[in-house]
Amino acid sequence: MLRATRSWSLLCGIFAAIILAVLAGWFPLQAADPAPKLLKSGVVSFDDAKKTHQGNWGELRSYFTGETLGTKDVLTGVAVIKPGEAIHRPHRHVDEEYFIITAGSGTWSLEGKEFPAKQGDILYAEPWVYHGLKNTGTTPLTCVVVKYTCKGITLPPRPDNQPDEP
Repeated sequence: MLRATRSWSLLCGIFAAIILAVLAGWFPLQAADPAPKLLKSGVVSFDDAKKTHQGNWGELRSYFTGETLGTKDVLTGVAVIKPGEAIHRPHRHVDEEYFIITAGSGTWSLEGKEFPAKQGDILYAEPWVYHGLKNTGTTPLTCVVVKYTCKGITLPPRPDNQPDEP
């Protein structure tokens, strides 16, 4: 009987130690999330790029999405916007973003101001700055989009309670 009591005490002690280790974070009950799969070097043709958004405004093809060594939430794509259309209204978000016009013309929107947009122009929008692009030309407007968030930095907080699309 004394032997059974010692065995039971030993089991209870081990169980208590495991509970304390779990609570202290030393011994997780489930495996940690696996490291994200990083993007690999490569080339994606326009025809092979995935049509991720399509509407009356035109289409967006995504080339590379995911994470790199220094960035997360990466989106690289090409938007083809029909005359008189925009992908969406001017908007803002915490991600940094570049637009590079490769064909056509339109109007940039940046911080509530509008500017002519033409082939060869590049717009950079820092976090939480309202920005947009509308095709005001007579031919399709094509632009390269690069949007991402950097790893290892503290993201700037939302600056106010304004909506992300005014």
